Amino acid sequence: MGDIRTTSTRTNEHPEGGPVAAELSDERLARLKSTFASIDTDGDGYISESELRRHFPDLPPEALGAMSQEADLDQDGRYSLEEFIRAVS
Repeated sequence: MGDIRTTSTRTNEHPEGGPVAAELSDERLARLKSTFASIDTDGDGYISESELRRHFPDLPPEALGAMSQEADLDQDGRYSLEEFIRAVS
């Protein structure tokens, strides 16, 4: 399965963030991208569960589990920008 950030050809999709990003204002999208980058400490373009735990140390394990069930659409154990935007929008 391709990464929507680089393979999207639909004009109503934002190249970085997928179709959900197309529904957001440029200002909101910029804030979400900045927040994503601050959590993605290794800069690989994904947020791992360990990065989430480091950024939100008081987050209960059950909240992480619920987020994984709801937001990690491809169940690869990490969150892409699109998955992050879907989760927080």
